[in-house]
Amino acid sequence: MNINNVSLEAVCGRVDQFPDETLPEIAFAGRSNVGKSSLLNMLTGRKSLAKISSKPGKTRTINFYNVDDAFRIVDLPGYGFARAPRSEMEKWAKLIETYIEKRGNLIAVTSLIDIRHDPTDLDRQLCLYLKEMNLLKTVVLTKADKIPKSQVNKKLGIVKKILSNEYDINGVRFIPVSALKRQGKEELMNELIKITDAHELKHEI
Repeated sequence: MNINNVSLEAVCGRVDQFPDETLPEIAFAGRSNVGKSSLLNMLTGRKSLAKISSKPGKTRTINFYNVDDAFRIVDLPGYGFARAPRSEMEKWAKLIETYIEKRGNLIAVTSLIDIRHDPTDLDRQLCLYLKEMNLLKTVVLTKADKIPKSQVNKKLGIVKKILSNEYDINGVRFIPVSALKRQGKEELMNELIKITDAHELKHEI
């Protein structure tokens, strides 16, 4: 699928700044420095739509990207970044929790995990939380170019096994991607469209 127009619609540090619930939304969540910004730029074909930084915790707001007026991709602040004041971290956590639990047009959350490492406790807790809310549809394994191609399927299997100890992973798609090599872009975008189309069909019936 080709994206014709994508724009940063809203940058929100408070719930009252969220845009109207007029479009279905798919959020992206992952630990700090997992590669969310690079992935968003690859998906949308824009080199600097999402700001990339080598410093963890760069995204401190919830950012809403309008994709062809068809749906929104929502960039959530990275978790696990400990250099901010505790009060600031608690504020981000509350903002994310409110978004995930109260946002009426949120149809799915994509969990991002660095393929080089086993899922952390925070990764596992987030996936379990999202699965219980029926929001976890896709797990993206980022930075696939950082390991040999022969190891990708092995690492994929390890992640699946670890997460399957927490919950039933049936129905969850696992997609390795490399923003640098532009690998997995088509598969992931097709999955996002599939999720959006299924949502629209459900509401038409």
